[in-house]
Amino acid sequence: MTMNHSEPVVLDPQATAAYAHLFQGLADPTRLAVLQHLASGEHRVRDLVQHLGFAQSTVSKHLSFLLECGLVAVRPDGRASWYSLAHPERLSTVIAAAEALLEAAGTRATLCSHLRSPRPAAPTAERKDD
Repeated sequence: MTMNHSEPVVLDPQATAAYAHLFQGLADPTRLAVLQHLASGEHRVRDLVQHLGFAQSTVSKHLSFLLECGLVAVRPDGRASWYSLAHPERLSTVIAAAEALLEAAGTRATLCSHLRSPRPAAPTAERKDD
């Protein structure tokens, strides 16, 4: 069956590149692990290194990419930098949609529950640099 479209599809190269960059942020298992940890609250690089068991350079590289994608935010606090999800509720919506799409395609997979219901950032007074 042949479909006859009267108008050609017009692609927006900038929008296509922006979507591709966002999805690249979600396409790496290490970055997904970082996002899952950040969904439980703010972390420093050294906290993520300890929790995930990756090298500091690996964690820093992936955090940098996630910052570029707009998925992660950074908050300086003295000599420390605290990383958090930039838009936790919206990321949760994307993760839920991905789970539904995976299930429709025949794959049942669920990331950590923190990404489904991310924790809000703690008040600044409660945070301390070790």
